[in-house]
Amino acid sequence: MSEESTEHPSAIAAGSARFANRELSWLDFNDRVLALAADPALPLLERVKFAAIFSQNLDEFFQVRVGGLHAQVRAGYEAASPDGLTPQEQISRIHARASELVDRQQTIVRKELLPKLAEAGIRVCAWDEIDAGDRAHLREVFDTRMFPILTPLKVDPAHPFPAISNLSLNLAVVLSDPVSGDQGFARIKVPPALPRFQALEDGTRLVPIELVIGAFLEDLFPGMVVEAHYPFRVTRDADIELDEGETRDLREAIESELAERLRINTPARLEIDGRMSAEVRELLRRELEIGPEDVYPVDGLLDLARLWELYRLPRPELRDEPWVPVTGPPLRHPDEAPGTGDVSIFQILRHGDLLVHHPYDAFHSSVEAFVRQAADDPDVLAIKHTLYRTSGVDNALVRSLRDAARRGKEVVVLVELQARFDEQSNIERARLLEDAGCHVVYGIVGLKTHAKVVMVVRREGEGIRRYCHIGTGNYNPETARLYEDLGLFTASPEIGADVASLLNYLTGFSRAPEYHRLLVAPQFLRQRLVERIEEESRQPDGRIVMKMNSLSDPPMIDALYAASRAGVEIDLIVRGICCLRPGVPGLSENIRVRSILGRFLEHSRIYCFGSAARGRTCLIGSADLMTRNLNGRVEAVVPVDDPGLQARLEEILDVLLSDDVLAWELDAEGHWARVPTRQGRASHDQFCALALARAH
Repeated sequence: MSEESTEHPSAIAAGSARFANRELSWLDFNDRVLALAADPALPLLERVKFAAIFSQNLDEFFQVRVGGLHAQVRAGYEAASPDGLTPQEQISRIHARASELVDRQQTIVRKELLPKLAEAGIRVCAWDEIDAGDRAHLREVFDTRMFPILTPLKVDPAHPFPAISNLSLNLAVVLSDPVSGDQGFARIKVPPALPRFQALEDGTRLVPIELVIGAFLEDLFPGMVVEAHYPFRVTRDADIELDEGETRDLREAIESELAERLRINTPARLEIDGRMSAEVRELLRRELEIGPEDVYPVDGLLDLARLWELYRLPRPELRDEPWVPVTGPPLRHPDEAPGTGDVSIFQILRHGDLLVHHPYDAFHSSVEAFVRQAADDPDVLAIKHTLYRTSGVDNALVRSLRDAARRGKEVVVLVELQARFDEQSNIERARLLEDAGCHVVYGIVGLKTHAKVVMVVRREGEGIRRYCHIGTGNYNPETARLYEDLGLFTASPEIGADVASLLNYLTGFSRAPEYHRLLVAPQFLRQRLVERIEEESRQPDGRIVMKMNSLSDPPMIDALYAASRAGVEIDLIVRGICCLRPGVPGLSENIRVRSILGRFLEHSRIYCFGSAARGRTCLIGSADLMTRNLNGRVEAVVPVDDPGLQARLEEILDVLLSDDVLAWELDAEGHWARVPTRQGRASHDQFCALALARAH
């Protein structure tokens, strides 16, 4: 349990204690990810995958959230978070909690995963576990593939401490001169392009790369004695800071910042080998100007995000059976097999709306087909598209947009250059689109464009018709096979007019328009959602079900608390951060919170209001209930009007609420606990079965 949640529930109803800390709640989420790495019911390499995801998550957390807290401390910012903690207090509590989690991860990897991998014929070896023949093989690998690209950098009065790049694996080397007796220090960066685990000749045994380099360090320091060497790793603040008042060319400014960001941004974490001497630790701390609370000794391997290399080994029997997304009616011709077909989406939408649920429904035969058909159709006049994140630089969607522009169609693509960690690829993608004749715009200064919309304008008869896709997830063909998301296709004139207004607002120079059906942030979404919550509070059978990635916005939490006190029954399905405390007497007795974690990443947002007797209103969209989404991003949420599609959304929520295999529940004191398995209902398996049933 997090430190801030030790207060008795009856004392929580007032003051800042009614909120959990955002950062510690995120660490609780990563704790649930780590629990999957420890779950013996999962296939072995799936457990390895979750150990890698845990480390990836933690890397990003320190780059963004902890880096931001350090920036506040340096700036003298002492204002408390909604739960009452100052930035420095949060850093201290993060250190304690993160250290505990990393220690547990190392224990799981060292005592469970590596031994079980060895039993399965995948052995990660220490240096003293390999023989002379193996060492001779690694000597050849070192000489031919490593030595030519390794660069030893010594540190002395004439050679200042080198810049340590973000997330790089390094060796700190302690040296002595056998003639003079002088001691020295050097740093070697492990080349990130080389495999983290070096295969021996039998292909089943692997040796961590730092052990290989460490074994042959004398070659890099001829005539010197290598006294000791220790792996270490630095995580830097990854935020880009732009002076919006002076930035005329956003792309140029971001390119410039990217060149500097990962090299010189302030360190937020120093991970070190737990065996590192106190002298070397202090040298690194001094040179990196990092405090003791930002040092994380590790009893095991560093950089476990690269356990992905083990997950990708050709051992399918140690992974989940692959799920192949299906194409069912109406996107498949009746005489074609499931998973095939490419019928006219425009024809389908003229008869009614369409809802797709990824990764159960195929992305290629829905979203990709929509844009591809628009590019090919001679009656399509324009395609307008928002791109926040996508895969690669030139994927199928990008190629369709380029093809459309070459064919003379009006193609407008809003590329969000400030999508964190995707900045460089988005810059390259923007250039590629511009070269093909697309109009590329970057949205509104000061706001990230996070809305997921595509609009196709098609000539029909003597007029035009707008066809739209409004989604919950990024237009990314790769993550569409892993992330759970929803998308609504519609030819509704009202929604089409709203999407057109939104896109014109993003590309033109105007005040935010009024919308008739869309709920758009930052202007209207918060207000409209609060109004719906308050409307349920006035009903004798008030009912709210919400599904989202994160819930941290204090006014929205207070609105839900007020609804609970008014008697509204509220179920929240929150994958990650949840700063609301459910089940607190006098505050939230009628609120229940659960989290679903499994083979697919829950990513969709659904907001459902009303009861079975009165009828329900369901909305889907891009926005979580976080202050950044409601106040600082352009988001779009759309109502799903079709009774059949609304019933499908209600079915999705019912399946998630009945899950007793992948589900966790949050209690009033801040504990997350697995839901006891009684019926054996795993929502991801159920959704796969439902998709197959629809396809047949």
